Amino acid sequence: MTQLTEPAASPRPEIGTVTFWELLRALREGWRDFTRAPAYGLFFSAFYVLCGAGLVYWGAGTFTWTLVLALGFPIVAPFAAVGLYEVSRRLEAEEPLTWSSVLSVVWAERGRQLPWIGALLVLIFLFWSFFAHMSLALFLGNMQLINITTSWEVFQSPTGIALIAFQIFVGGVVALMTYTITVVSMPLLLDREIDFMTAMGFSIRTVLHNRAVMLLWAAIIAIVVLVALVPMFLGLFLALPVLGHATWHIYRRALYTPT
Repeated sequence: MTQLTEPAASPRPEIGTVTFWELLRALREGWRDFTRAPAYGLFFSAFYVLCGAGLVYWGAGTFTWTLVLALGFPIVAPFAAVGLYEVSRRLEAEEPLTWSSVLSVVWAERGRQLPWIGALLVLIFLFWSFFAHMSLALFLGNMQLINITTSWEVFQSPTGIALIAFQIFVGGVVALMTYTITVVSMPLLLDREIDFMTAMGFSIRTVLHNRAVMLLWAAIIAIVVLVALVPMFLGLFLALPVLGHATWHIYRRALYTPT
C-alpha cells in the first residue's frame, strides 16, 4: 500500500528591503506580465468584476443573494489572485503557460493553506458588516428607518457626515490590517510549503520592515481600484491583473531564501 506523505516544509525566507524604485519596477513588470498573457488577467479579473456587479445590481434587492455573494466572495477571491501569481511565476521561471497548468495549480490550492486565508477574510467581512449596521444605528438612531438609498439628504446632515467620516476611518484601519496580513502571505503560500499563520507573520514583518514603501503600495492599490470602479467596474479588467502581477514581483523582492 502506498503511504501518503506530507510535502516537506520549505526553507524559511529572509525579509529583504524593498525600495521605491523597486516598487516602480514591480509595476512595470506587472504591466509586462499582463501584456504577455492578457487572456489570463482578463479571466481572473472577470471574477471580481462579476461579483462586484452582482453585489451592487443583482443582489441589492434580494437578501439571500446578497448574503451568498458577500460571504462567498472572500472565500473564493484568494484563489483568483493565486491564478495571477501563478502566471507571473511561470513567466518568471520561463515555464510553459497553459490553461490546464495554471488552473490545476489554482484547484490544488483548495487542499493547502490558502482556504484558511479565505476563512479569515470571511470573519473580517462579517465584522465589517456588523460594524456598518451598528454605526448606522449609533449615529442615525430612528433616522436609520429612512431608505438611505433614496434619501441622500440624510448624509448631508452633520450627523450623516460624522457617520461617513467614522466609517471611512474604521474601514481604512480594517483594510490596512487585511492588506498587512495578506499582501505577502498569499503569494508566499503559493510559492512555498508553509502554514498560513507563519505566512501571515512574514507578511506583517515585511510590511513593518518596509513601512514607507509598503504603505505607498497599499495607497496605490486603493486609489487605482477606486478609480477603476467608476466606469461600471470595467476598469478592474485592467487594474486588477496589473496589480496582481506586480504584487508577485514585490513579494519576490521582499522575501528571499538565503544561500
